[in-house]
Amino acid sequence: MSGARENKAYNDEEELQNPTGADFKHNKIQANKNAGTYKALKVRKSVGILGGVSLIVGTMIGSGIFASSSPVFANAGSAGMSMLIWSFCGVLVLLISLCYVELGTMIPRSGGEYHYLREAFGNVPVFLLVFSSAVLLRPAGLAAVLLTTGNYLTEVFFPGECNDIRTKLLLSKVLAALFLGIIVFVNCASVRWATSVQVIFTATKLLAIVMLIITGFVRLGQGHNDSLKDAFNGTSKSISDIGYAFYGGLWAYDGWNNLNYVTEELKNPIRDLPLAIMIGIPLVTACYVMVNITYLTVLTSIQIASSKAVAVTLANQLYGVMAWVIPVFVACSTFGAANGSAFTSGRLVYVSAREGHMPKLLAMVHTKRHTPLPALIFTCIIAWIMLIPESSNFSTLVNYFNFAAWTFYGGTVAALLWLRIRQPDLERPYKVFIGIPIVVLLCSLYLVIAPFYDYPLQSLYCLLFILFGIPVYFLFVKYQVFPKAITTGFGSFVDKITYKIQMLCDLSMPDDFDED
Repeated sequence: MSGARENKAYNDEEELQNPTGADFKHNKIQANKNAGTYKALKVRKSVGILGGVSLIVGTMIGSGIFASSSPVFANAGSAGMSMLIWSFCGVLVLLISLCYVELGTMIPRSGGEYHYLREAFGNVPVFLLVFSSAVLLRPAGLAAVLLTTGNYLTEVFFPGECNDIRTKLLLSKVLAALFLGIIVFVNCASVRWATSVQVIFTATKLLAIVMLIITGFVRLGQGHNDSLKDAFNGTSKSISDIGYAFYGGLWAYDGWNNLNYVTEELKNPIRDLPLAIMIGIPLVTACYVMVNITYLTVLTSIQIASSKAVAVTLANQLYGVMAWVIPVFVACSTFGAANGSAFTSGRLVYVSAREGHMPKLLAMVHTKRHTPLPALIFTCIIAWIMLIPESSNFSTLVNYFNFAAWTFYGGTVAALLWLRIRQPDLERPYKVFIGIPIVVLLCSLYLVIAPFYDYPLQSLYCLLFILFGIPVYFLFVKYQVFPKAITTGFGSFVDKITYKIQMLCDLSMPDDFDED
């Protein structure tokens, strides 16, 4: 009998002898361990340094640099301040990434912030992270990125047939749903397939970046630098506007922490995690700064601020009949970013279920593919649902996303400082200079507090949504406040459904999960 078959949760004979299969499975596993024939069931260590760099670069470079320069320029007020913000966003992301390297090598488990917050502060902050990110923010971001893919392809292939805005939107959503299905299949089938897709599409988007940068160098050589003269004229003096300008830039940089979500799947996390981050983030920062300089050689800061797709606007002015190339490249870029986002989002759901904060079914892995299939499908089903209603305003989505994200990023950096105090003897293969997390924490506080000054209502809504997770945690997770009869009946129903899905999909609990 193969190792994979030995790990299978149930078979027909087991079901007859033991309806739950739990004791039979435990006894069989223990017997196989004693006989020396047991093969551990867990996610595989199949992500190397190239896959790690591709995951970071591929998820960071999505639609942001091609479409979201406008919020930065609109809120900063000048080209000079905009360029400073783009540069500082890269520096801030690099600094906080170094903090995550310390945490990721100290606690080398998949799930990113989940384990870091839990180790430092306990279960409540962790559940708020899961409630906000895994159930809403990450699927919403995945849906938004894929909708961008559909929008750009619609512009390329159906310009004549889609004059009606509602028809075009419907077609974009159909394409987004189709691409999401492809991503689900690839990620469920094989980690190697998912990382290969990431490498291919990362190379494609870097080709688009190089194309734009070469255009910028040519334009500068021709003397098109008017927008770079008197670059700081009109700079905004509003604290909250500068904060929202940072939000626009940080949206484009988001994805820098995704490698921490798959730490258990890295071949050599102690080496590959810091090396991939130190290669990937400076590369992305350099690309972003040079691409924005290219935009300024063709467009004024006012034109960039008012454009919803800056790269396409530039292509229409410069590339003539070849202008379609940029929308195709952007679609490839966003598809690659969505693939990376689905890859890591599924791991967050998987880890939280493994630790008891979500249904146990979502902690199972496929016995042959060794992928967290239920968690991936759960994330993508929510993303599919979010494609149905009318899309949100892009700037509003960015503001909500970044407010919530930097609340948890700041909390994670605070966890690093707290663990330095409370557990100084923990083994730290990589230890960041203490001044770096302090600076990052102060920047995080600014990014969370500053928007309250001019936009208190939007910020309050987001904060209330995060805090709503507290009563949900105590009602549904910690105390399970339900009438006993309803709980028993519903629990039995859930167990039966879990059992049927487990049999149908060939799933089992990973070996490092404690069922008690």
